[in-house]
Amino acid sequence: MDTRFLGISDLSEAPSVAVVVDVMRAFTVAAWAFAQGAEKIVLAESPNEALALKAGHPDWVALKDGPPAPGFDLVNSPGLLRSVDLGGRTVVQKTTAGTVGALAVKEASLVLCAGFVVAEATARLLRTQNSDSVTFVVTGEDGQADEDLACAQYIALRATEAGTDAAEFLRRAAQSRAAAELAEGGRQGVHPDDVALCLEVDRFPFAMVAALEGSLMVLRPWGGSG
Repeated sequence: MDTRFLGISDLSEAPSVAVVVDVMRAFTVAAWAFAQGAEKIVLAESPNEALALKAGHPDWVALKDGPPAPGFDLVNSPGLLRSVDLGGRTVVQKTTAGTVGALAVKEASLVLCAGFVVAEATARLLRTQNSDSVTFVVTGEDGQADEDLACAQYIALRATEAGTDAAEFLRRAAQSRAAAELAEGGRQGVHPDDVALCLEVDRFPFAMVAALEGSLMVLRPWGGSG
């Protein structure tokens, strides 16, 4: 399997198969949302679009990066989300990097969104595809975020070598700039357990597949149970 690891700005055309990685915290949060019962997640282009979607669907749940804000129900924190009942709900998510990366490859034939918490399920789905080429989109820090690159490299190896050990990849992620910022309270809308929750390998048995449904990019769980 030929693999490429690119930042969002490096994408010049839609790949055939894309794995969009945002460990801290967009796609860890998305996985938790499914675990808490969410039916689907709509990936919004902007905060204004997220609020407009919620205005048109008052039962939807709007979620964003940073501190709480008017109109938004939740912030992008797995530690805060894990106590929320989302049974049957639709979540609208807008983040700085993860959702941007997924929307950048929306024309790909297969788009997976991933973090360590869904690593094996993502690798397993890649194995079923027998794809010649997979592009991993490293969303953080313009493609330089080591937590995202480590996770992407780990999933790429797991897709071909199921016995790959996660320890070194997790060490890199734990020592990343994003982990330090979260641990030190350098970001708003953070729970003290966020870093640890982002580094739980295979916490969930499902992968997450994003696809266009009409004009919206919609994320849904695949395999396992959401």
